[in-house]
Parts: sequence; structure tokens; C-alpha cells
Amino acid sequence: MSRLRAQLKMEVLLVVRNGEQLLLTLIIPVLLLVFFSLVDVLPTGTKDPVDFLAPGILALAVMSTAMVSLGIGTGFERSYHVLKRLGTTPLGRPRMVGAKIGAVAAVELLQFAVLIPVSYAVGWRPSAPNWLAAAGAVVLGTLAFAGIGLTLAGTLRGEINLAVQNGLYLVLLLLGGMVIPFTKLPEGIRAVAYALPSAALADVLREALAHAGVHPGVSWTVLAAWAVATPCIAAATFKWD
Repeated sequence: MSRLRAQLKMEVLLVVRNGEQLLLTLIIPVLLLVFFSLVDVLPTGTKDPVDFLAPGILALAVMSTAMVSLGIGTGFERSYHVLKRLGTTPLGRPRMVGAKIGAVAAVELLQFAVLIPVSYAVGWRPSAPNWLAAAGAVVLGTLAFAGIGLTLAGTLRGEINLAVQNGLYLVLLLLGGMVIPFTKLPEGIRAVAYALPSAALADVLREALAHAGVHPGVSWTVLAAWAVATPCIAAATFKWD
């Protein structure tokens, strides 16, 4: 257990010390939330933009940490042969994986500890939010995005993985209903968007926290499918070196 705690501490410190990852996981979501809540330029379809944005930005935070931050960091560790060396130490691979998952959870808790008060500060007033359902959605979303991030990190070279992770982040952000409503997307693109994990997570969080999901039943099914499939794909395809 002491080895797990030591590695978990190291994983969290690596994230905190990495300015690029800190920008991606915390500062960008906060800036998007504050700017678009105060400057009404997005076609959110709600009286107060923050009512639409707050759940979507929470979904964005999960995607940023569980997919991009974890995937990029793991990809470079693999390229530099760090994972191969760690796998042969007394730490062992199970503790190493557990430490990475724990670090993701710790960063997400930090994100929510900042984003939720900021949301309230800019005028978010959710009516009877179901925080338990929201927590379940976050767990499924974390599994889904971590599976995607680790699949890319375990199969691509470090530099290519970096580019693909950032490119996929932008695509999922724009098509995932996080800052742009599904109804504003072209009909053909909208059909594809509904099947994305980002769209599913944003929709179920919006239903849980604001009772404003588009089709929450379908979104729960899509999110659960991604949460099961992508970790399995990552486990089957990941190369440690």
C-alpha cells in the first residue's frame, strides 16, 4: 500500500507540475465557463447561458483529465521507456495502473471543487440536482475517456499520440454538446454526435443536474457502452514499450 501511495503522490505531482496539462484540465474549463456565461454569444437556448454550460463544462473537465491528460502523459512515459522500467520494479503494474486511476480521480475532484463554486458564482441555480446520478455519470465517463486515452497512448508514438489526443479533444468538444447545443448542429453531424462519449456524458449530466437532457435514456446506454468497450480495447492493444 505504501508503494501505491508513493506512486499516486508522484502521479499527482507530475500533473500539477505540468503547465500544459494544468492549463488543459483546469484553466481552460474555468475560462470557457466564465466567459460564455457572462458573454451571451452561444446559442444555448436557455434564459441564462450558465444553466446550459455548467453541466457541459463538468463533462469537458472529465474528458480533459481522463482522456487527454492521462493519454498524453502515459504516451510519453511509454516512448521514454518509463513504463517498461516501472513494470519490472516492486511497484508492479497493478499498483502503477491503480496510481494512474487514482491520480485522475484526484484531479477530477480538484476540478469539481473549483468548477462547481465558480458555476454558482456566475449565476447557476440548478433545481433539485441529482448529484448521485451525476457521480455515476462521471465514473462511466472517466472509464470511457480513460480507455480512449490509453488506447491511443499504448499504440501510437509519443508525438503522434500528442497530436491525435489534442485533435480528438477539439472534435469531441465541438460535437459533444458541451458548449454548443445538439440542435444547432447540422442534421447529419447531429446523428454522429449522439453516439459520441462526450455527447452522452454531457447529456446525462445535463439531465441529472438541470433536468434538461435531450434523450437521457439513450445517452446512458451509449455512455455505458463506451465505458465497457474502450477499457477492454485498451487492455487488448496496449504496448508497454
